[in-house]
Amino acid sequence: MTREQLSLTTLARAGFVGLSSVRGELDELVELTGFGVDDLLPALSTAADPDTALALALRLLRHAPVQTARYVPSRNDARRVFRVIGASEGAAEFFLRQPAELSALDDPVTALPTAAELRADLLDSVGAVDGVAALEDDAARTALRVRYRRRLVQLASYDLEQEDPVAGFDGVAAALSDLAAAALEASLAVARRQTIGTGPGRYPEAEVRATRFAVIGMGKAGARELNYVSDVDVIYVTEGDEEAGLSSGRAVDIATRLAVLTQRGIHEPAIEPGLWEVDPNLRPEGKDGALVRTLESHIAYYDRWAKGWEFQALLKARPLAGDLELGERYVAALAPKVWSSASRENFVESVQRMRERVTDNIPDDETHYQIKLGPGGLRDVEFTVQLLQLVHGQTDERVRQRDTLSALAALAAQGYIGREEAAAFSQDYRTLRLMEHRLQLRHLSRTHLMPRDEGDVRILARATGLAPSAEQLLVRWNAIKHRVRGLHERLFYRPLLSAVAAMPTDDTGLTGAAGMTGGAGLTSEQAEARLAAIGFRDPRGALAHIAALTAGVSRRATIQRHLLPVLLQWFAAGADPDYGLLTFRRLSEDLGTTHWYLKMLRDSTGAAERLTRVLSGSRYAGELLGRIPESVAWLESEEELRPRTAEVLREETAAILGRHQSAATAAASLRAVRRREVLRLAFSAILGFATIEELARGLTAVNENVIQGVLSAIRAERGDSADLEFAIIGMGRFGGTELGFGSDLDVMYVFRPLAAEQDAAHKAALAIVADLNRLTEDNRLPLDLDIGLRPEGKNGPPVRSLDAYRAYYKRWSLTWEAQALLRARGVVGDAALLADFDTVADEVRYPAAIGEQEVREVKRIKARVENERLPQGADPARHLKLGRGSLSDVEWFVQLIQLQHAAAIPALRTTSTLHALAVAVDNDLVADDDAAKLRDAWLLASRARSAMTLWTNKTADVLPADRVALEGVARLLEYPPGSASRLEEDYLAVTRRARAVFERGFYGLPERPTPTG
Repeated sequence: MTREQLSLTTLARAGFVGLSSVRGELDELVELTGFGVDDLLPALSTAADPDTALALALRLLRHAPVQTARYVPSRNDARRVFRVIGASEGAAEFFLRQPAELSALDDPVTALPTAAELRADLLDSVGAVDGVAALEDDAARTALRVRYRRRLVQLASYDLEQEDPVAGFDGVAAALSDLAAAALEASLAVARRQTIGTGPGRYPEAEVRATRFAVIGMGKAGARELNYVSDVDVIYVTEGDEEAGLSSGRAVDIATRLAVLTQRGIHEPAIEPGLWEVDPNLRPEGKDGALVRTLESHIAYYDRWAKGWEFQALLKARPLAGDLELGERYVAALAPKVWSSASRENFVESVQRMRERVTDNIPDDETHYQIKLGPGGLRDVEFTVQLLQLVHGQTDERVRQRDTLSALAALAAQGYIGREEAAAFSQDYRTLRLMEHRLQLRHLSRTHLMPRDEGDVRILARATGLAPSAEQLLVRWNAIKHRVRGLHERLFYRPLLSAVAAMPTDDTGLTGAAGMTGGAGLTSEQAEARLAAIGFRDPRGALAHIAALTAGVSRRATIQRHLLPVLLQWFAAGADPDYGLLTFRRLSEDLGTTHWYLKMLRDSTGAAERLTRVLSGSRYAGELLGRIPESVAWLESEEELRPRTAEVLREETAAILGRHQSAATAAASLRAVRRREVLRLAFSAILGFATIEELARGLTAVNENVIQGVLSAIRAERGDSADLEFAIIGMGRFGGTELGFGSDLDVMYVFRPLAAEQDAAHKAALAIVADLNRLTEDNRLPLDLDIGLRPEGKNGPPVRSLDAYRAYYKRWSLTWEAQALLRARGVVGDAALLADFDTVADEVRYPAAIGEQEVREVKRIKARVENERLPQGADPARHLKLGRGSLSDVEWFVQLIQLQHAAAIPALRTTSTLHALAVAVDNDLVADDDAAKLRDAWLLASRARSAMTLWTNKTADVLPADRVALEGVARLLEYPPGSASRLEEDYLAVTRRARAVFERGFYGLPERPTPTG
């Protein structure tokens, strides 16, 4: 291809940007090398930055034409040189200083050197024999640094030639770390040469050789994860030799001199620039501490003074140079302290805060450009992995790995994190490290910032091979950041970590005692004693459940072995740990083969703890959960635990009715929806995500929904909507939107003939009621449509026409029936009929005036209810519904006010007890203080009633005297552990105060004196 044939398009396709000057520079390169354009253009196009590669090649040829031409004898040799200098201006600067070192690229680098090869080569560069160099001062530094950089450009050439540099990152990082260790070893040999002799800072050769001195690599150096240009974190340790007459104090003096000179040999300015910083500031006491300590001094410091982060820093400690045997003893001595550090108080939280401080300290204008420190960066991966290691490494030696990628693999293999998460973390970590490598390689300088200039990002895209353009690289990087940050937040902040870290040692042996494969746990007797000690009433049964859950070598059993020690603590913190563990076993048997169940418990924020609270606190929820096991997935999301709105329920019901042709199949689906949503509300109640008012509205909406859906299906199947209208009136707590768990649904049925005759319409209405009872019946979660509040009570017909209701109320209605209508609310059915029923009811329940006779009748009936309806033997002070100061007292008090004043005060025309009470306060019918006492009693009794159903899975109205049951109810009411007596005292005090208000306001009795003493 001639110069004239070189179009701008051709140059652009080759990767050039400065098209106006490229032709002239290519002409000069052709002239200086003797190659044709056809040879040079493909070679230059392989460079990350062809423009820079071309310009630097010309600089090399002009500066040292003979040497440069000699080292690019063929097109392949030229391609290697262009690829290196096109990705690394720092390498080109090295060649400009040392042109003879272009020989480093004479041959392709097809394999990475071993640590031994690198150590021998760099020791050779300073003429070291027996650990003492022949060279010293500037000559030694120059020789060492030139040899180091020669090896560095060879590693860069290998790295840039890789087909998959992401997958090859591990090997390159390990080789860079070995090269740094070799440089330290060679610099130490030079330091020994400079220390031997007489005069200031020099010591006898015998003493220098007798000084045992080790350089411990920390951080990335210790883990063999170094970048092209990293600070190398080190700690120095020394030891005297009593046999050689060298005391520890003398050894510290000599070792300190060796450490100082070793550092200078690496980074002090000289003819050949320094390599990187040697940073000894992770040593005990940091910059204020002694540069070198003996092994005993190190151990004493970590025993007494070290902070949590210092143990985390030791996680990757590895001997790099000097006396490797001493270095290994240092690591072995401190390793037990590292792996027990997570048991320190608030250890997990302190590590989490440390990561947050790192992010907070990033300058604002760098946060979004940080590859290393920013959100979704390398530190998110590293902190997550290290925290998981430190927590689980207390008891599992298999996760005690130095480098991040090996640790990730071990954590996944042992089930501490999911294999998919580990694979994603690993791939993203490698990708981010590759980007960091290429950024540092470009100028051989330490940087972790994504370039802001589009041209520089384009060069990075070409250097990494991750994307064809700057824009696409940024898209990929942002996706990685988002993914890494999400995984980091999920794993780094999951509550299991704090729980495992703080777990007593005895508890980690429970799964071993239960027969886990390879477990070194407690004996069965010890395990039973421990289970009894933490609160299990049947420790032998609990141990059997643990054995069933952890038996075998499957991944499922492995994950259960990790989860159970923590879950057992959480179960034990509940009111009924035995039932909780039993139900957990059943649930795990149902869901254990799914891909998400154990993963969710292990990885999600709070799901495992929430599950233990639900299972150990509620048989009602436990039994329902056994029928709907997949609902455990809701525990991962707070949004899923909140009550569904009536609108959402109506939409689902409409969809069900649209799918089913028969009322029976539609009703079956609707009953399943009701069970599901009641379970969701039970979760909300147990976990404190909903107030008693929200639960009442939710339960009302769920029950209304199933009745509405079933009624619609029945009417559609019968096809009689033209014959009659039909509606259901909610009464009692159903009408007041005040349902609790286990509440009956008090209802009345009403119809109105249309095309049908009265008798035919009545028969049709009776048939609808029969179908309703049949199709809403649910043995799994009973639904009782109670018609006991209808006119004439049990003696009245199940369903009446609107005219019959009107006639009855006009002629025969008793005061109690008017009172019952105060909570009548149209629930479902034909809208016109519901509106007309409200009109009929309003005439009865909101009389223009109520006479003294009627008021006395209300009071008489209330007294009779207290005397006759209270179950025989029941303590009136403990009955939640009919007892003194309980629900009925508050409701009758409010209903009497409504009967007396609702005609004049429209706001009192509400079916809600608490709303009516608030209106009474607003209209000065009840004092604020009295209303507060009544409200407190009503709320506590309502909550306790629902809590008793949740606890026992049975409906009950008497506050239990049994302390275990009372404790279970107290825990559901969010009392702390051991609060059974406190709940009892609170309830009796609250209802006593409410009863006093009731007696004074309802019966007109004088207030009794408050007990004293």
